Amino acid sequence: MKGLLILGVFAVFSAVGARHGIWSNEKGMKSNEDLVIDLPGQPGVEFRHYAGHVTVNEKNGRALFYWFYESCTHSDYRPLVLWLNGGPGCSSVGYGATQEIGPFIVDKEGRGLKLNPYSWNREANMLFLESPVGVGFSYSNTTTDYNILGDDFTGKYVPELAELIYDMNKDPTLFIDLKGFVLGNPETSDGEDWRGMVDYAWSHAVVSDETHKIIRDTCDFDSNNTWNNGNCSTAVDELLKQYKEIDIYSLYTSVCMNTSMGSDNTYMQVMFKTSSKMMPRIMGGYDPCVDGYANAFYNRPEVQKALHVSDGHHLKNWSICNSKIFSEWSDTKPSVLPIYKKLIAAGLRIWVYSGDTDGRVPVLSTRYSLSSLGLPIKNAWRPWYHQKQVGGWLQEYEGLTFATFRGAGHAVPIFKPSESLAFFASFLSGESPPIKR
Repeated sequence: MKGLLILGVFAVFSAVGARHGIWSNEKGMKSNEDLVIDLPGQPGVEFRHYAGHVTVNEKNGRALFYWFYESCTHSDYRPLVLWLNGGPGCSSVGYGATQEIGPFIVDKEGRGLKLNPYSWNREANMLFLESPVGVGFSYSNTTTDYNILGDDFTGKYVPELAELIYDMNKDPTLFIDLKGFVLGNPETSDGEDWRGMVDYAWSHAVVSDETHKIIRDTCDFDSNNTWNNGNCSTAVDELLKQYKEIDIYSLYTSVCMNTSMGSDNTYMQVMFKTSSKMMPRIMGGYDPCVDGYANAFYNRPEVQKALHVSDGHHLKNWSICNSKIFSEWSDTKPSVLPIYKKLIAAGLRIWVYSGDTDGRVPVLSTRYSLSSLGLPIKNAWRPWYHQKQVGGWLQEYEGLTFATFRGAGHAVPIFKPSESLAFFASFLSGESPPIKR
């Protein structure tokens, strides 16, 4: 599976189906049952939002937690946007909705919420889904379900999900009017992703010339046996060791030193599986302790009651990421580039963006991966602008648009909220971001 760490991945559908009834629990189909009316600390808003569980397998008792926000205006006519965070095992509610693009951002220490003036529900109806089971409030009553998690069992991440929808649309009874998708700082192709991460670390003075040379000389990232090479493995360990000292997802911001917001030192450390050396998400953002704030907020009894996940007495244990899911994940594709080619040929709108201070899935990884597609260039590399300032750089290929966000880490909307909203609006409208001041 690819897109394991993606923050800012979504699929855009037509306005048909945007009304909440389609996402209501099948047992009742009464949308008001999931209407959120007493969320602690919520600022006053004029749009409605709903939260609860959707049963996806009655026999096993599998249910996914969702949070749906109507658009601020004209919700009946706005597109529906599904936001999925990866990991795998990290919460789309805890990251996407709570830190990045949702209308309510968790406040310090998890005491309340503040209004996000750059929420993406200004442009669309937003649906956040905690997937797979074991993430956030999503669960299964069948314990063996937790032992077989992978791409196929989960129901796909983006872009695998986009491919699945495209294939299933051949049956008119299952048709979903998929318009396109956007990927933010995504893992794309294992070999190119690793080469990009190594070159980025060296070019940003995280590792020495000597370490970089050893990796380049001894590591074959296209081979399954590369980690059997002792020199390669030792040098990569040195790279990861240096990244443990900072936030790999945001090179130039501080790490959280507030011990009450983290469990222990491993909360700020980069961990990886030796077999594939793939790393789960760690913190990133202007406030490096915000992950802890989210944990505090969603474990409050009154919050869980308002979101219809508990009665306020028998609480669910919510965490922003489930590391066990990451460590036991199976069924992973080494590259999604074939899916890109297939969906480009199908005419779907595909945009990819990169915050250029992310070291985990750096801009170089994405550039290497996209370059290997060999797509014809429609409009050459150039700046794009927001409020007369350079927001980043842009290149438009035949069938795909790639953009950078200047000075943004992995979770781009945290760092560049106004620019991100404008970029999102451009995507929905089918227009390029502004290329003139």
